[in-house]
Amino acid sequence: MTAMNSPRDRYYAVWIIFFILGLGTLLPWNFFMTATMYFTSRLKDSPTNGEQNQTANGTGAVVDTRSVLESKFNNVMTLCAMVPLLIFTCLNSFIHQRIPQKLRIIGSLSVILVVFLITALLVKVDMAPLPFFTFTMIKIVCINSFGAILQGSLFGLAGLLPASYTTPIMSGQGLAGTFAAFSMICALATGSELQDSAFGYFITACVVILLAIMSYLALPKMEFFQYYSDTSIHRPSCDEENKMDLLGRENSGEKRPVVSLTDEDSTSVSVFAIFNQIWVMALSVCFVFTITIGVFPAVTVDAKSIVPKEHSWETYFIPVSCFLLFNVMDWAGRSLTAVCMWPGKDSKWLPALVIARVVFVPLFILCNVQPRNYLPVVFAHDAWYIIFMILFSFSNGYLASLCMCFGPKKVSKHEAETAGAIMAFFLALGLALGAALSFAFRAMI
Repeated sequence: MTAMNSPRDRYYAVWIIFFILGLGTLLPWNFFMTATMYFTSRLKDSPTNGEQNQTANGTGAVVDTRSVLESKFNNVMTLCAMVPLLIFTCLNSFIHQRIPQKLRIIGSLSVILVVFLITALLVKVDMAPLPFFTFTMIKIVCINSFGAILQGSLFGLAGLLPASYTTPIMSGQGLAGTFAAFSMICALATGSELQDSAFGYFITACVVILLAIMSYLALPKMEFFQYYSDTSIHRPSCDEENKMDLLGRENSGEKRPVVSLTDEDSTSVSVFAIFNQIWVMALSVCFVFTITIGVFPAVTVDAKSIVPKEHSWETYFIPVSCFLLFNVMDWAGRSLTAVCMWPGKDSKWLPALVIARVVFVPLFILCNVQPRNYLPVVFAHDAWYIIFMILFSFSNGYLASLCMCFGPKKVSKHEAETAGAIMAFFLALGLALGAALSFAFRAMI
């Protein structure tokens, strides 16, 4: 069967389903991070704890009067998020052939749904700071452990389809961050109570997860998806092999070397052999996220506006210029790969552009990031920070999406799911390395 006989994705239904699934992988976690102020507010030892006062010497130094749990919350949260994410993404690369795909995806979504339902209910329950802190960290571990399995499984599933079907997953993940950042700005503008905002975040996450579960259950009924999932198991890996097979049968009876070779290979898939074919894409996506997480948000969130503090822009500078702008441009970069996929999967320009992103580290370090002890401020004006953020976030989304699209397409179709899982592991590895480097980058300032 040739590509001419393949069914169409009617009404882009499969594309939309993968977009919803991509949204479902990151929207819950983005809402969880957005509610950081709610979590820290519940870790105060007394009503006065958690308040930060400016010193009177004009240096802008901050006197930290937070409780121990409150001050360590963000660091421990990052640790509890990145370590399970990396470990379970790695495990998924090896166990996905032993555990059914449906169980991995539906099971992961169900566990995350239960965690967020419990989190929403706990908004209305009083708990002492230490038990609340411990229980919150356990939930973070659960969310990221099953989120890693979900993300790896989705990229592996998308690897069975044409390359453009990895784009909706990346685009959905980009929209998740945008939606969460916009919600944070709206909460600031309306002056909503932290508990009310947090409850709304968690319930919204539950609705999105339910929508993702229903979308995945509808996916096998789509003719377009059925064709490609069947092709990946029972048919040769590309049209050229089909043509060779037809010629072989015309010239020598029933001899079918291509099909028998494909069937034999499909029974034994070597993770290391596949990595040998996609290592450039894997290391590229790892480096993209290492640079991104290395400076965002650890460095970028401490940038200060030069606008006087009595103006409202000072209040919205970081929510708008850092979080919202990053997520909007990252989403734009991810979505652009739906219509443009330059450079190609074998081009040397792709890894070159990925490596070139290291320039953003010194650029952001030399912005007006405060407090600072060693380096001077070179790019003090807000406009410099905004320009750097636009280029930084757009290149992150575009290059990462290209790598994730091309990785599974450099191997045979029966190896595509494993390749997608490996790519997801290196994406998680980049996140973990970036989180570790962020401490060093911030200390350099």
